[in-house]
Amino acid sequence: MSLDQLWAGWRSAYVSGASTEAARVLAGTALPPCVFCTILESESVAPARQVVHLGRHTAVVLNAFPYTSGHVLVLPRRHVGDLGALSEEEAADLWSEARRAVRAIESAYQPDGINLGANLGKAAGAGIPDHLHLHALPRWQGDTNFMTTVAGTRVQPEELDTTWQKLRAAWPGDT
Repeated sequence: MSLDQLWAGWRSAYVSGASTEAARVLAGTALPPCVFCTILESESVAPARQVVHLGRHTAVVLNAFPYTSGHVLVLPRRHVGDLGALSEEEAADLWSEARRAVRAIESAYQPDGINLGANLGKAAGAGIPDHLHLHALPRWQGDTNFMTTVAGTRVQPEELDTTWQKLRAAWPGDT
């Protein structure tokens, strides 16, 4: 039986960094920083930081490992993991930005549908349970393929910088 390989060299830095942080935590030397808080530290909208939009209480960032091109995360700027811990302003802003993210995705990608949702807690599938976030991603009729089913691998047709450019150009009302 032959083994086919897909090259994903861009993941090396992520895996190495995650391993280093995990080793530091196990050694008791430091807690790893929240990836979202680290991304938002610069408070800039830029493709290198993957920040599509900064609102008053929320931010919209590209998913570094998207299910499809156009997959974004809408999150509070404050480090909070519990939906009930959001202030009324934060909750309203989160929903408002989710609506804007959907409009930008529709404009940039013309999908047949949109998935919008949250995984609240580790047991619900949250990869980063301590910083609440909503997923918004375009979907098309028949967009599943054998790679996901057979190989557990997703093939992305565009780079994240291209996704960022498309979504920034389509972002409603941004100046």
